Amino acid sequence: MRHDDLLYLNAELSPAEQRAVQRRVAAGELHRVRSGIATPVPEAEWPALFRREKARILAALFPKTVVAYRSAYDGMVASTTYLTGGSYARVTELPGLRVVVSTGPGPVEGDKPIQGREIYFPSPARVLLDSTAPAPRRDDPQYSRKVSTEELEERLISICDARGEQAFNQLRDQVKTVGALLQTPAGRLEDLDRLMGAILGTRPDRKMATAQGMGRAKGYDSQRMDLFHKLVQVLKVTELPRIAEVAAQAPATTNFAFLESYFSNFIEGTEFEIDEARAIALEGKLFELRPKDSHDIVGVFDQARDPWRARSITDIKAFEDILRERHALMMAARPEVLPGEFKVERNSAGNTTFVEPRLVVGTLREAGLLMHDVDAGLPRALLGMFIVSEVHPFNDGNGRLARLIMNAELSAAGEARIIVPTPYREQYLDCLRELTRASRTEPYLDAMTNIQRWTAAFAYDDLDAAIDMMKRCNAFEKSLIRHQLHWPQDVQQKTLSDEEEADPRG
Repeated sequence: MRHDDLLYLNAELSPAEQRAVQRRVAAGELHRVRSGIATPVPEAEWPALFRREKARILAALFPKTVVAYRSAYDGMVASTTYLTGGSYARVTELPGLRVVVSTGPGPVEGDKPIQGREIYFPSPARVLLDSTAPAPRRDDPQYSRKVSTEELEERLISICDARGEQAFNQLRDQVKTVGALLQTPAGRLEDLDRLMGAILGTRPDRKMATAQGMGRAKGYDSQRMDLFHKLVQVLKVTELPRIAEVAAQAPATTNFAFLESYFSNFIEGTEFEIDEARAIALEGKLFELRPKDSHDIVGVFDQARDPWRARSITDIKAFEDILRERHALMMAARPEVLPGEFKVERNSAGNTTFVEPRLVVGTLREAGLLMHDVDAGLPRALLGMFIVSEVHPFNDGNGRLARLIMNAELSAAGEARIIVPTPYREQYLDCLRELTRASRTEPYLDAMTNIQRWTAAFAYDDLDAAIDMMKRCNAFEKSLIRHQLHWPQDVQQKTLSDEEEADPRG
C-alpha cells in the first residue's frame, strides 16, 4: 500500500479522483473522517495517522497560513497547533490534532513552505516576534500560546552562544525588518530589541528575568559562575591531602620545572624526545626547524621557576592582570596568538565551547572573587586551574597557563606541585570534561589528588635518576590502556624482588 493510499485529502485530488474517493466511501472501502478527508485505516489509528501527516492536513485545510506563537517556538511538537493568516479565527478539532487559527498576516519574506506545501514555518526573526505576543483572554490552559519572558530570554542566549555575536546582530536586524512587514506594535519591537541588546551587553538598563540573563547583561557567564560556585562548595567541605613540597631547593626546583614544562607541553601536542627538550630548556639549544615549539618548552620552564614559581593570586583584583602578564611571557615567541591579549573569537575543544569573548573579563573578575573563598594550597590550586581552563581566555596556551596557575598556588602554600604524565592525559582531560558538562566534581578531585601523590613520590635532586625512574614507571608512554602508570615504590620493590630472586645465595 502506497503511503498516500492511507490518507485522501480533497485539496490534493483532481475532481475525478475526488468522485472516486466518494464512491469508495459509499462502498465502505474508506472511512470519511470529515469533509474532504478519507482513509482506509480503522478509527483507532486516526490520531497517529493525523499526527504523522500533520503538514499535509494543515496545508489542505488551512492553506497559506503560518505556524505561529508557541507552536513555532516549540517546533510543532504538541497536539495543538497555532496558525496565523486565516480569513477568520476558528478552532478545529481533528483526531489527534487541535488547530487554532487566528487572523493576521500570512506568509512574508523569510517564511518557508513545510515539505513544499502551502503551509509555512516562520523565519527565525518571526518566531521571536511571535514569542512576544500576549496571550489571548481565553488562552488554552493545557498549551498556552504565550512564550514566557524567561523562556524567550534563555532561547536568545542559546542562539547567541551557538551562532556568535555577529550572527546574533544580524538576527537582530532581521527582527526589525520582519517586524515592519508584520506591522508589529512599536512597544513589542522595542522591548525585543532591548532584550537582544542586553544579551549583547549594549543595553544594561534592560531588566533581565533569569540569572543567566542577568549575568550576560553584567558581562559574565552565569552558567560558568554556577559551576565555579558548585566547585567552591565542594572544596570547602572536602578534606584534600596536603602533601609537602618535594622540590623546594635547587637543583630539584630546576629539574622539576623542566619535567613540568616537558609534560605540560606534551599534553598540548608539543612533542619532543626527553633529551631534546632537556637540551632546549637546560642548555638553551633551540631546534632550528622548530623554533616556536622550542620556545614553548622554554616559556613554561621559565614560569615554573622563580620569580613566577610561587606567585599566587594574593590580590583578587590582580587575577586578570596576572593572567595577561604570564601569558604574554609564555607565548612571546608566537605573536600570531596575540600574547597577553584576551581572545576576540570563540574557542572550543571537542563539543565544549568556552566563555564568549565579550564575557571573559567579567567572568574572570567574578570568578576571581571566589579564589579566596577556599583554603590556600590544593583547594585554591584546583579552583584556579579550572577557572582558567573553563574560561579559556586566550587564543592559545590556556591549558599550560591553567596548570601554571595551579602549581603557583601549590608552591605558595609549600605544597607539592603537580605533573600530569603523558599516559594520564586522557584521564586528566576526561575529568575536566565531566566537571564542565555534568557538574561532576568527584572525578576531578580524585584524578588530581591521585596524580599529585604520584608526582610527590619521586626524588628530583638528580635529573637523570628522576627521568630513569619515570621511564620505568611508564610516564613517557602515550597510552594508559597499553601501559599501566606505575608508582616509584612499586618499581623499586619489584627491582628488589628481582634482585633477590637472581641472587643464588637466596
